[in-house]
Amino acid sequence: MSRLKDGGAPQRASHETPDYADTAASDVALHRMPGHHIRRLQQVAVRLFCESVGPEITPVQYAALAAIAQRPGVGQAGLAALIGYDRATIGGVIDRLEQKGWVARGASTEDRRINVLAVTDDGRAALARATPAVKDAQERLIAALDADERAAFERMCLKMLAHHLG
Repeated sequence: MSRLKDGGAPQRASHETPDYADTAASDVALHRMPGHHIRRLQQVAVRLFCESVGPEITPVQYAALAAIAQRPGVGQAGLAALIGYDRATIGGVIDRLEQKGWVARGASTEDRRINVLAVTDDGRAALARATPAVKDAQERLIAALDADERAAFERMCLKMLAHHLG
């Protein structure tokens, strides 16, 4: 038992994960807030990604590499928009991909102030190695949902993103 700093009644330390299957099981208001559920699912998604893919590439690096592969010649600002990443810090992600030899930067032929990005042969190989594991992680993330629930979940996520991001 521990005592509250303000001298309140003794409290038992609880390190139990809430029973998310039973919405009435917790008296903690946070456990009924959608933002909390989204944050917890993001934590689960990152854990599953790391378990499946390993330490070679991070989720953000994978997203960047996959987006550049699909949009060769994209600029840094365009890449940040494609993957929903901050324009101020996307340069660091690209730096790390370049250091690994997976991405090359070059000046745009239309505007030399803009760096355009391309995936290298080594980057394509890294993407080919990681993609099956990423797909496995995504499947594991939504494993509790049947086909109709998966479609509804995706629809609701996209509706919320469209509402908040345009």
